[in-house]
Amino acid sequence: MTDSLVNRAKRRKRNPRWYFSLRSPYSWFAYRDLSEKYPDVLDSIEWIPYWEPDEQSARLLADAGVALPVRDMHRSKNFYILRDARRWAHARGWDVTWPVDRAPHWEVSHLAYLAAEEEGKGQEFVKLAYRARWHEGRDLAERATIAEIALELGLDPSISDALDDPRLRVKGLECLISAYHDDAFGVPFFVHGREPYWGAERVSAFVAAVRGVAWDGESDAPFVVPEGSCLA
Repeated sequence: MTDSLVNRAKRRKRNPRWYFSLRSPYSWFAYRDLSEKYPDVLDSIEWIPYWEPDEQSARLLADAGVALPVRDMHRSKNFYILRDARRWAHARGWDVTWPVDRAPHWEVSHLAYLAAEEEGKGQEFVKLAYRARWHEGRDLAERATIAEIALELGLDPSISDALDDPRLRVKGLECLISAYHDDAFGVPFFVHGREPYWGAERVSAFVAAVRGVAWDGESDAPFVVPEGSCLA
């Protein structure tokens, strides 16, 4: 099974694509920019979820020779991201309710996304999942939250149990293996041809590549980026 997993993951690497996470505020920022400013690009690219695997997924990934660059977040980095995300959202005029992840289990929401995608509601699922997490402070590891999203979309609420479906578990592994072979090390992560773009401040660079036009060199950060900084 591991050989076929890797081969299928490699075959999906032909189209412009973005790796997103339902956990990351920066993925949410990129989603907002893409959906509000560049919806044509968002509709034309491949959406691939990326998340921190649980023990079962990590074991299956190891069997396939895949070790994702995922580490436990240091407390100081976590607090920095909290402050930075609030600063970013405030600059955009967006209201944020910071969620509390009591028992994080990211297969719950990301495999549910794959189930929704199969029903033609993947993008709508992401929109409501981001709303639940970043506007309502809901916990996406709670199956009840996912079931409510499914009902709002007219889907079977049982997609909240997608992580228990071996077929969807394998499909999720293909996404993570694809990320590994694309050298994705964080989200949001965009790929066009051989060119990678990392971070919410590189959305317009990726958009320019997809549209086949020159990038103007401007960052998507909603505040002035000092010359010589790591974002410039």
